[in-house]
Amino acid sequence: MSRLVLRNVGRTFGGVTAVDDFNLALEEGELVSLLGPSGCGKTTTLRMIAGFMAPTAGTIEVDGQVISSPASVLPPEKRGMSMIFQSYAIWPNMTVAENVGFGLKVRKLGGDEIRRRVDEILEVVQMSALRDRYPAELSGGQQQRVALARSIVVKPALLLLDEPLSNLDANLREEMRFEIRRLHDEFKIAMVYVTHDQAEAMVTSDRIVVMNKGRIEQIDAPYALYARPRTRFVAGFIGRTNFLEGKANAVSVDFGAFSVRKDALLSEGALPDRVLVSLRPQSIHLVRHEQAIAEGHCRARGRVERRAYLGEYWDYHVALEGVAEPLRVSTRAQEVFQAGDTVFVDVEAAQLTVIS
Repeated sequence: MSRLVLRNVGRTFGGVTAVDDFNLALEEGELVSLLGPSGCGKTTTLRMIAGFMAPTAGTIEVDGQVISSPASVLPPEKRGMSMIFQSYAIWPNMTVAENVGFGLKVRKLGGDEIRRRVDEILEVVQMSALRDRYPAELSGGQQQRVALARSIVVKPALLLLDEPLSNLDANLREEMRFEIRRLHDEFKIAMVYVTHDQAEAMVTSDRIVVMNKGRIEQIDAPYALYARPRTRFVAGFIGRTNFLEGKANAVSVDFGAFSVRKDALLSEGALPDRVLVSLRPQSIHLVRHEQAIAEGHCRARGRVERRAYLGEYWDYHVALEGVAEPLRVSTRAQEVFQAGDTVFVDVEAAQLTVIS
């Protein structure tokens, strides 16, 4: 049985639909991220799961029991869930240890049991040495660890995280992504994680729900989302990509600068007359001189229009004859081309993803 199930969940505000026909089953011990731009409905969905807001359509279930519907909503305090907010929401007048143990005290556990569990979780989040400090004496990353410890120590049925790293600087965010994933793997708590940061979702998640305008665009594992996006929105939102439009005939698809056999394109159904594909910048290879074409590859002549050096790689814009927009191409730092250089673009057909 799934830990959390959302069935046809919707939420409207007046005449505005914030969430529309949302369906998701979260398994025990799974971490699922809700990812999308501002206003896509991800936080509204999380608030409905938490019980802060009632759905206007559909039901939300935990362990087979309906906890939210348009007719009734189980109060948040009776759901057995913990939630971490952007602001951390830790008590400024309590020490680290007191903050972490507060939920256990509310649950009326004995003093010895509270101390034991607080000691254990502080050790896990590497905050034992700071147990007697107050929040004002902690860095942002340390405060986030306290919030995580406080949420996990009560052993919730479900942990909800609402953009928990948005207040941290870039280096701390990167560190805490891995910390959240480590804690998840250690405690196996089912988690729903809201973020607009693609890297955050890719690092932390078992599956990602990509949302757009209140609806689900695609649910998949991080690798599958990136490698095989199903819609133009997902392809453009997850990482960088090139969109190419081709015209299909009986045996191939013509993209202007090159053509690809139909049977070389991965598609879930029959190809339409007009075919739209996504091609990632790092899936394109640039060479100076024309070489033999490997099986399953295609070749086109291009010209480097501009370039940017980004330390780990070069970002090139390469114009191809017959293609409206220049291709974005990422190469290794040692693969250096000048603006104006004639190059040959090598593309593996299997890297062209047909999208709707």
